Amino acid sequence: MTSYPMTRLRRTRATAWSRALHREVQVTPADLIWPLFVTEGTGVEDPIGSLPGVSRWSVDGIVARAKDAVAAGIPCLALFPYTQPDRRSEDGREALNPDNLMCRAVRAIKDACGDDIGVLTDVALDPYTSHGQDGLIDERGYVLNDATVEVLVGQSLNQAAAGADVIAPSDMMDGRIAAIREALEGDSHHNVQIMSYAAKYASAFYGPFRDAVGSRGLLKGDKKTYQMDPGNAEEALREVELDLAEGADSVMVKPGLPYLDIAIRVKQAFGVPVFAYQVSGEYAMIEAAVAAGAADRDAMVLETLLAFKRAGCSGVLTYHALHAARLMGA
Repeated sequence: MTSYPMTRLRRTRATAWSRALHREVQVTPADLIWPLFVTEGTGVEDPIGSLPGVSRWSVDGIVARAKDAVAAGIPCLALFPYTQPDRRSEDGREALNPDNLMCRAVRAIKDACGDDIGVLTDVALDPYTSHGQDGLIDERGYVLNDATVEVLVGQSLNQAAAGADVIAPSDMMDGRIAAIREALEGDSHHNVQIMSYAAKYASAFYGPFRDAVGSRGLLKGDKKTYQMDPGNAEEALREVELDLAEGADSVMVKPGLPYLDIAIRVKQAFGVPVFAYQVSGEYAMIEAAVAAGAADRDAMVLETLLAFKRAGCSGVLTYHALHAARLMGA
């Protein structure tokens, strides 16, 4: 290797065209999945205080956002329901209602946009339970694994029947991927993908999301008996390996930036599509920095997305998706 001055690494950085030409990693709108929150009513936009710039939308508003996404080149939406309190129960049975918020939103998006955009649906019971846990609980408050999986299977079939393209189990129950895959195949949903939340950590970054789906005030205890310990990395690889063996088409690491090391290791170990979720707390930190005058939103958003791509992620779930896509198209 030659040395200075024969080699000047700054030569290729001297102009914008050259920097673009030599950029190793690119981010495009096609790398983005846009999480959206759906609520009851018509013509409703309900801003979420802990997520500045993010709102819950009624189904008609969700359809409008889907059209925005298509126009911006975003290929997929991720939907999360804000279930009304009177429809929440100990057993989360609203998840099985074929006319629940999630199913109505999926059908409306598909009626309006067809296959111009994919719809990813969350599979977990926390938006539907009166206790805020992701599954069924016993008298001690412990989340029951196998009983919960039975309900998650029904929830998955319900969403697939509504037109969901990607089923995304976020519950972290053992064995749920195999059970869901078998049920989807048995019900002729052969092309419905499973994106498993395979490495989902018991993180401090989820607070604003729980506000968004209305579970923060309901949650009794914590989720540490099923979500992963933040100190564990080898365990994440075991989770991914099991979910792939059970039929997952892609896997997710959640949260995003604090767990880039996990995303890198998963990609290197398995070579499969890996997605990262830039979660609500990460979004809120960026917005707080912007509000304090400590950062430029556009630059920070694009730089964080590049970090995910450098780590080997196929795509990113981010609340900044529409903003980022429009920046890229500017």
